[in-house]
Amino acid sequence: QVQLVESGGGLVQAGGSLRLSCAASGRTFNMYTMAWFRQGPGKEREFVATINVSGGSTVYADSVRGRFTVSTDNAKNTAYLQMNSLKPEDTAVYFCAAGQVLGVMNYDYPFWGQGTQVTVSS
Repeated sequence: QVQLVESGGGLVQAGGSLRLSCAASGRTFNMYTMAWFRQGPGKEREFVATINVSGGSTVYADSVRGRFTVSTDNAKNTAYLQMNSLKPEDTAVYFCAAGQVLGVMNYDYPFWGQGTQVTVSS
C-alpha cells in the first residue's frame, strides 16, 4: 500500500498563488505516476494534472494548463502542485493520487489522499 498526505491548502484571493504538497510513504516502489484531481462544490471529481515520477512527463487539464505546474522531489517522495493566477472556479477539495499509468481518469489511480481544501475568493 501507498499512503498519501496532502497539505498546503487554504484561502487565497483571486489572482493569488498556492503550492500544494503530497507526501507519499509505504510501498512507493509501486508508484510510477502522481496526479492531482479536484472536486468542487456540487461537482464530480475531475482531473487536474499528472506526472511520471521518473521521466518527468506531464499532462494537464485544459482548464489549468499554463497556470498550474506539477512536479516531484523523488528524494522526498513528494509531489507538488504550484497553482498561480487562481480563479474562484478553482475552489475545490484537491486530492493527490498515485498509480502506474499516466492517466486522466479516477480509476487509473489506486491510491488516494484525503484531500485539502482550496478556496479562492473573488
